[in-house]
Amino acid sequence: MDTPFQSLADLGSQLRQTLGILHKQDIQSAAKALAGWARVPGSPMVRLGDDCAAIPDGDGYLLLAMEGLLPEFVATDPWFAGWCAVLVNVSDIYAMGGRPIALVDALWSQTLEQADLLWQGMMAAAQALAVPIVGGHSNCHSPYEGLAVAILGRAQALLTSFSAQPGDHLLLVIDLMGQLHPRYPFWDAATLASGEKLRSDLALLPYLAEQGLCQTAKDISMGGLLGTTLMLLETSGCGAILNIDAIPCPPQVPLATWLTCFPSYGFLLSLPAVRIQPVQDLFHRHQLTCEPVGEVTDGSHLSLYWQGESLIFWDLDQTPLTGFRG
Repeated sequence: MDTPFQSLADLGSQLRQTLGILHKQDIQSAAKALAGWARVPGSPMVRLGDDCAAIPDGDGYLLLAMEGLLPEFVATDPWFAGWCAVLVNVSDIYAMGGRPIALVDALWSQTLEQADLLWQGMMAAAQALAVPIVGGHSNCHSPYEGLAVAILGRAQALLTSFSAQPGDHLLLVIDLMGQLHPRYPFWDAATLASGEKLRSDLALLPYLAEQGLCQTAKDISMGGLLGTTLMLLETSGCGAILNIDAIPCPPQVPLATWLTCFPSYGFLLSLPAVRIQPVQDLFHRHQLTCEPVGEVTDGSHLSLYWQGESLIFWDLDQTPLTGFRG
């Protein structure tokens, strides 16, 4: 992977300042207020800090999640923002081993024309991913542009970010058949793909959970692979070594961008060595990249290895990220 950086220290210094990672620290206000658990009437305590809240329900779990989009993104690229608002929520459900049921939205816009573009993007994604939008809130007389979408899903067997164990291997699963957005750090392998392919690829996640091939996963979000790894380690109470040389990267994308990029199809799995081969075989049959990129360790450090150098990138004990520490 070509990179302009002269050392791992230089690379690490820049990556620590990326907004996708720094903005994750905003979640600490929620972690402080909620204290990591919530009581749902008629159910056991629900642990917080994962891609979705997993609420015990009968022989499975209801999954509930919500995502808000950056106002600048909504204002400058409304169709794509609408698409992404649906996609990120659907990905959160699948990352937990679930299947989506329905979406609701909250939309603020200065004009009906802007709102129409948001709706066109949301409806295109909802149709491709076969998830209905069943209600929400609209305000087309707002002084700003804004969009948030919430989703309900259901899982029979969970994938969580609370269960990584020292000795596990970290697998990156990603669709490399895409392109980088011209303005935002988003790897788009979705908008030009068929709905059938999108749904088939996403369905591999609940299959993993239901077959007992994996218990630990997280959707790669706006913090990119590095931010997502940190969140997984934080909720599991572990450290890790991430081998940058092993991370598959499109040749046209700068390394620093790729490590903090949000892919339309990207998941981080943590699992024992004995399960690596069957899991890889499953994703490879769908022409998806699935490669070991690191190992979970004791402690609280995320260490990076690159071209013979090593660096402690982050110490979660000294500098929490989201505040939902396992």
